[in-house]
Amino acid sequence: MTGLGQILTAIVTPFDAEGRVEEESFVALMAHLAQNGSDGFVVAGSTGESSTLTDEEQLGLIDLAVRERPPGTTIVAGAGTNDTRHAVHLTERATELGADALLSVTPYYNRPSRLGLKRHYEAIAKATDKPILLYNIPARTGTNIPPDLLEELGQIDGIEGVKQSNPAELRLIDGLDLYTGDDATFARTLDMGGAGGILVASHVVGNEMRRMVDEPEHRAEIDASLQDVYETLFLTSNPTCTKAALNLLGHDVGGLRLPLVDATAEETRAVRAMLVRHGLLGAGGASTTVPVPLAGEASHA
Repeated sequence: MTGLGQILTAIVTPFDAEGRVEEESFVALMAHLAQNGSDGFVVAGSTGESSTLTDEEQLGLIDLAVRERPPGTTIVAGAGTNDTRHAVHLTERATELGADALLSVTPYYNRPSRLGLKRHYEAIAKATDKPILLYNIPARTGTNIPPDLLEELGQIDGIEGVKQSNPAELRLIDGLDLYTGDDATFARTLDMGGAGGILVASHVVGNEMRRMVDEPEHRAEIDASLQDVYETLFLTSNPTCTKAALNLLGHDVGGLRLPLVDATAEETRAVRAMLVRHGLLGAGGASTTVPVPLAGEASHA
């Protein structure tokens, strides 16, 4: 087992009004999430808008996360691309910065063969002494790693887990820790003995997702109660609605970088209604949770 934790939040990247990375908001959000169910964070993943971050921004976020992480939490660095040389470089740098593990997405767009995938991950594994989690998300990349190939890749030294975002092929793989990348299959993953999830809904219902880990006898009931949260947060491309939810709850995470755009009025109404239904937002719009204050700010709790 990688020992990374069971609830890893794929944390959003906050931006300021000019679209620059907002570091204080990022640190405050990490602290809030750690107090509300998260064991660790995937930094600069899909939810963190890594595809529109420069290398400097991406590595800067990983460095910040490692330095400012809440005690006891883990940092998994997004370090994958569709260029093996570039992925090796990011992996080496994230390792030097002190990440606990690396998340390496399947190469996208160029759609490599099975042999190409194997060579790609062999090169990445040689670039680090940290655990590597494969990231299989064919809906975004156009390439699927079938279970038999996952098992083969799991024989490469250093590849210790998989973030499986293909629900149709969610199953335990010999030699790999299984993390679901789909909030809606988190309960099923825990039931089958998987390691946990790399989750998005834990931004807003982290404590309930923690109960799914700690109270297996209530897991199915809690999961059923959260289905509308999962559906609402993925009304459109992630993290659009997740950022809308966080902003409504008082976490200043800003907007998105093009080609992603902010939630529409209709999407924002749906997000607001979901937060009200779950008691996270008052009917008048006031958050019922208290965000962790930024450094130097006094708490008004």
